[in-house]
Amino acid sequence: MSATKRDNLIVGLDIGTTKICAIVGNVTEDGIDIVGIGTSPSSGLRKGVVINIESTVASIRKAIDEAELMAGCEIKSVYAGIAGGHIKGINSQGVIAIKNREVAQEDVRRVIDAAKAIAIPMDREVIHILPQEFIIDEQDGIREPLGMSGVRLEAKVHIVTGAVASAQNIVKSCNRAGLDVADIVLEQLASSESVLSADEKELGVCLVDIGGGTTDIAIFAEGAIKYTSVLSLGGNHLTNDIAVGLRTPMAEAEKIKQKYGCCLSALVGKDDKIEVPSVGGRKPRELSRNVLCEILGPRVEEIFTLVNREIIKSGLEDAIASGVVITGGSSILEGMPELAEQIFNLPVRRGVPQRIGGLVDVVNSPVYATGVGLIIYGSRNFGAREFPTTKSEDSIFNNAVRRMKTWFREFF
Repeated sequence: MSATKRDNLIVGLDIGTTKICAIVGNVTEDGIDIVGIGTSPSSGLRKGVVINIESTVASIRKAIDEAELMAGCEIKSVYAGIAGGHIKGINSQGVIAIKNREVAQEDVRRVIDAAKAIAIPMDREVIHILPQEFIIDEQDGIREPLGMSGVRLEAKVHIVTGAVASAQNIVKSCNRAGLDVADIVLEQLASSESVLSADEKELGVCLVDIGGGTTDIAIFAEGAIKYTSVLSLGGNHLTNDIAVGLRTPMAEAEKIKQKYGCCLSALVGKDDKIEVPSVGGRKPRELSRNVLCEILGPRVEEIFTLVNREIIKSGLEDAIASGVVITGGSSILEGMPELAEQIFNLPVRRGVPQRIGGLVDVVNSPVYATGVGLIIYGSRNFGAREFPTTKSEDSIFNNAVRRMKTWFREFF
């Protein structure tokens, strides 16, 4: 592989509760080509948060080695995803007077600084500052304020904060695996990059990324992110329910969920049977598939009911005209979109990565939504990265301001 080609490689590292996935993308003039994928079971995380660094490092190395082999390159730097119940999103706004009556880059930076001047507890750190809209002299809905005339500039932003320790543990795990972290990205923000269309974001959409340990929610309206939330519920709870309900080991419960799982009894035939291995050397049993459906249905319903509660809490239930997009590994379960439609009373579709080339068939699954999204996010900030990819664990946090400058240079 030539040097120039290698310089254009971006790696997304989705550090999940059930799997760690490294995806290598090559940025070309036509877009992004997926050139390598590596996955490894994850054992060092619980509900999206690192609880065992050694196990996490081993899983990261395995996924990276596999991706390097497939892409034929050496991976030095990654965009890492972050999730977990500690993530909180808040909307804020700032106002400044425009000095020269025309909005300059410096004014945009100042108004963002004013908007992020909110009290954040010591143990929390800003992960993203996402501009929603700008207002110049009462004129709202402005996306790109540069060069416009006025006296007063306002900015509405969405600030995502997370626990310092959780973010540092992700950086530390990557560093120990021999990787620099180019940036830490909120997982549902990454997923939205790969599975949502611009029209959906404009019209209003709710993205629900159902992973192994967490369910991540992001609501978009008028082209901007309005609300983010993370629920500490996911596919692992479904597996656990099967293990307890059918008295079978966790590994077998996972296989049963993937092979026979369905959460809507209307989709299951009356005569459908499943074989369930027992614990303690007892003989396997044969059960009706409906029994499995009765176990999974209420838990999936609970997850969607909690998501619906978050949508109502955000006050944006009337703003999501294009409906709900579900993605993440657990959304593959049969009957998920149909059950979600009943609960949300909105159109629901499964989201798979779009607008990419290369190994499209391989990543054409909700499982890879976050990994591919991290590459798309990285390509947006590619070439203009100002924050150092040093081995220092704090370095990622001291660069929020520099990252914002980069962000604005990219978009405006």
